[in-house]
Amino acid sequence: MTLNRRSLLVSGGAALGGALASGAAAQTAGPRIDGSQSAALFLKDDDGLAPATVDRLPLEWHQGRAKALQAHLAENGFAGVWLSDPMNVIYFTGLFFTTTERPFSVFLPADKLATIWFNPSLDRDLVKTWWATESDSYFDFQHAEGAFPNEGKVQQGARVDLFEWVMKGLKKRGYDGKRIATDKDLSPRQLAKAAGVFLKETKFDSIAEHCEKLRMVKSPEELALWRRAYRVFDETHAFARDLLLAKGTDLTDYELGMAATEFGMGRLMSGIKRDGRPHSAVGIDLGIGVRCGVGTAYPHPNQMHYNKIQKGQALQIAGGVEIGGCGGELYRAFLLAPWTDHQKKVWTVSRDCCLMQKDLSREGVACSTVAYQIHNHQVKEGMAKYIYHRPAHGMGVEGHQPPYLALGDYTMLEPGMIFSVEPGLYDPANGFGVNFSDGFAVQSGGKPSLQMSRLPWSEEWCLVTL
Repeated sequence: MTLNRRSLLVSGGAALGGALASGAAAQTAGPRIDGSQSAALFLKDDDGLAPATVDRLPLEWHQGRAKALQAHLAENGFAGVWLSDPMNVIYFTGLFFTTTERPFSVFLPADKLATIWFNPSLDRDLVKTWWATESDSYFDFQHAEGAFPNEGKVQQGARVDLFEWVMKGLKKRGYDGKRIATDKDLSPRQLAKAAGVFLKETKFDSIAEHCEKLRMVKSPEELALWRRAYRVFDETHAFARDLLLAKGTDLTDYELGMAATEFGMGRLMSGIKRDGRPHSAVGIDLGIGVRCGVGTAYPHPNQMHYNKIQKGQALQIAGGVEIGGCGGELYRAFLLAPWTDHQKKVWTVSRDCCLMQKDLSREGVACSTVAYQIHNHQVKEGMAKYIYHRPAHGMGVEGHQPPYLALGDYTMLEPGMIFSVEPGLYDPANGFGVNFSDGFAVQSGGKPSLQMSRLPWSEEWCLVTL
């Protein structure tokens, strides 16, 4: 899911005091709750993918991806590429930054390993202390011609068109009359502005799909960092489950989620080397959201989840994690005794479809084929009216990423692609829903997908008595 959705899952921005109180309350009576009870049920780690020991991918890795992009540029006659999509900027340069209304972009020449930045002044220290061959900066959005208060130049000049400003920056560096790649389709208005700056021979063509394809297939280094992030999240989910078992009906879903988030972030940050300066502890995200009862009956609910946990309900513990921009989502769907036969049936079909996805998602299989098999099973089991969405989406630093396990997506699965696991089923009439998720990475050699987490899919883990 996207970062925005993750924020929604953890009831974004609510006071942390509630989480601290819940966490403290979890330790005041009885055995200490640390996740060890549930951790004893973890699946065996026998797939050979060791967690990374680094906190982020090194600059050299990102420069390697830039070289791969340069090869494509050279093969297709491009002089360079102007990257303005934040996901591409991060992927090909390694510079993590905050996106706002302020334009932030970089140009990568095709003939040399270099960066030419076009950035707002407030990010000047981030740029200059990372990989910066050249840089042009404007003061702020909206920028006035010649106005740089940081240089003592305070004036009310004409407002600068920041797209034209970038085009002029490329022109002065000799890219007039060249073929320039972009990672977005330029609008007719932008093309008209560019024509007013460059010679008519200057051409702009988007290579957005190629950039996206490179990001879709994860390298071994990325997979190892994903695995590290999921190791922390395994422990976080184990803590949440232990707390649920110990104090479930004394808590709200909100309190359970916030206590788990506090626990997980503490575990995550305890292993991150940082000095408070830029470029360390980057791409960090961990959030747990819990919803119970009727709140589970809707795929994307718009209501606040602050409800007492009660016996007989469905409950979902969900969230996302990233270290250095690598990581994904992890959900488990619970039934709290006593459950009905109908609830158990819906839970079982959804869980079985997750296991089907792991087996079906193999190198060389079309995304559509996996979706067809899963939806077909759901329908044969009498679940048609409870189906609301496709089984899965690809995952990357932005959250949702192509390709999709959807009936209309005929992309062939390749090793290194990672998918969510969400063949969810929802029954608003009966006030419950069941939706799991995890990270399934496609492997080489036709093997079933590799599961990123160690969380079980078992009744022992998910069907609990409080």
